[in-house]
Amino acid sequence: MDLKSLIRDIPDFPKPGIVFRDITTLLRDPQGLRYTIDIFAEKCIDAGLKADYIVGMESRGFIFGTPLAYKLGVGFIPVRKPGKLPAAVHSVEYELEYGTDCLEMHQDALHPNSRVLIVDDLIATGGTASATASLIQKIGCELVGFGFIIELRDLQGRKNLPDVPIISLVEY
Repeated sequence: MDLKSLIRDIPDFPKPGIVFRDITTLLRDPQGLRYTIDIFAEKCIDAGLKADYIVGMESRGFIFGTPLAYKLGVGFIPVRKPGKLPAAVHSVEYELEYGTDCLEMHQDALHPNSRVLIVDDLIATGGTASATASLIQKIGCELVGFGFIIELRDLQGRKNLPDVPIISLVEY
């Protein structure tokens, strides 16, 4: 199946000169969605990525991370923006193009030495994925890899990530 054909390009969003890769058209296609999760799981298994948990970043990491966790028989841990989680949290602040942002995860979500696969819909510059990796490693977990549906190769996000396996299903 050609996943790229199920991803809609929206020019000049969110600002002129940007081509937004819209996954809502992939999500609405039952066969495409099933194929995406199945091939994602297959690639994780083939790469030997043995995780105890999948960590997905708000919000599209939730969409793909949860069914992937189900398929692989592991737990799912959400990483959220500040103020969204009700219990005590670990947090990490990271740099954006203009300013900073923060990500949080419940303190009791993971225990040291847990094996973690980080999943999101897209890697661009790698900032959010890198910050999530820092959060995971700060807790003392083992980062086994990253998984993305889409990779924007020209933005070279891989170079900002730790040296672990990276799976991407579609490249632009």
